[in-house]
Amino acid sequence: MEYKRLKKQADIQNVFKNGKRAYSAGLTLLYLPADETYFAVSVGKKHGKSVRRNRIKRLVREAFRLNLNLLKGTYKIVALPKVKDEYSFSAFDSEIRDIIRRKKL
Repeated sequence: MEYKRLKKQADIQNVFKNGKRAYSAGLTLLYLPADETYFAVSVGKKHGKSVRRNRIKRLVREAFRLNLNLLKGTYKIVALPKVKDEYSFSAFDSEIRDIIRRKKL
């Protein structure tokens, strides 16, 4: 299974406005049913400078890619990491897996 990147601002705003939310300790996922699977990560400036924000985005994207096979349907998904001191791949990986299982996505 593959996913496409959700790039257009209008599409992302649509997910923010009409999508449902799923929470975990370090991550919030907004999701909306769609014909194909799309994914985006939104990291604000409160997380730090661009190097740190880009690292967070890489970690979340990779964690999502590895858990993509757990999805039962197709969705437009936007991930919002919460501001913390430390970020790890294993934390994002387990949180995405947990949200997908809990919400039965």
